[in-house]
Amino acid sequence: MRYDFAAAFDLARAAALDAGASDSIACSLARATVEAERAGNKAVGFAHLVDYLDSLRIGRIACDAEPTIHFPAPAMIEADANQGIAQLGFDRAFDEFVQRANTYGVTVFSQSNSYTTGELGYYTRRLAQAGLVALATSNADAQVTTLDSRQAVFSTNPLSFAAPLASGKPFVIDQASSATAFVNVRHAAEQNEAIPEGWALNANGQPTTDAREAVKGLLLTFGGYRGANIALINEIFTAGMTGGNWSMDAPSFCNGDASPSVGLFIIAIKPDLVVKDFPARLQVHLERLASAGLRIPGTRNKPESVELSDALLARLNA
Repeated sequence: MRYDFAAAFDLARAAALDAGASDSIACSLARATVEAERAGNKAVGFAHLVDYLDSLRIGRIACDAEPTIHFPAPAMIEADANQGIAQLGFDRAFDEFVQRANTYGVTVFSQSNSYTTGELGYYTRRLAQAGLVALATSNADAQVTTLDSRQAVFSTNPLSFAAPLASGKPFVIDQASSATAFVNVRHAAEQNEAIPEGWALNANGQPTTDAREAVKGLLLTFGGYRGANIALINEIFTAGMTGGNWSMDAPSFCNGDASPSVGLFIIAIKPDLVVKDFPARLQVHLERLASAGLRIPGTRNKPESVELSDALLARLNA
């Protein structure tokens, strides 16, 4: 089935409401789901919405949670999601976030006690659309290790960066500090597909290319200890600087009835305070890099509608 974006929003909102969400949560979740699809990140679009729906029904997400927001300093925003979704706290603070970044040149958003963030690029992309340079990271329950450790020490601890361009379309990088995101391995397991070497270990701590074995084991960081260093930096920002759970202490986002209660950390900077032509300057440089053969993130064609398989639609309707 194909849906235009407005119809896809209505579908996601209705599914969230039926799962018990308040209208505020349902609308924030539907918007983020559709934006992930619009950006071409299907793994964290409707496919990931199923995790939210299950979590709303089971209790991993508080169905009527309202975030509390404080301003401990002029350029700092502190939010507590109160076991709700990360998107709602960000949505509630967004206008103030942009205003303070424009006023003070830089502002930090720190949120704790939420379910996992979904598509991390959703947050940075919106800030870049408002003319800001943004850097974000988040965490979840531990499901990532290294060949040295072979124990669950990090979540995928993604990192997203976004910046405005002269074209009007923001430049966005959104990637995990693991070799891949967990949702990609789970999708491969559902399709009975192999995964590349270096992505995961099985339940016995041995490298595997069998996705069905990988979902029972652990993901690996990218680039060995260098990727682990990036994951650790992200963890310090996301859990250390928010007060949310460290990944090793977080309940599962897909099992049990407890919230992961993890963090989201975002820095937004107003670039034209120091470089007046920043969007144009970045645009020209990215085009130069592309002409040199570099793969520039976000340059593939974006979908014009949302396509859902019969199996996924059946799960949503159920």
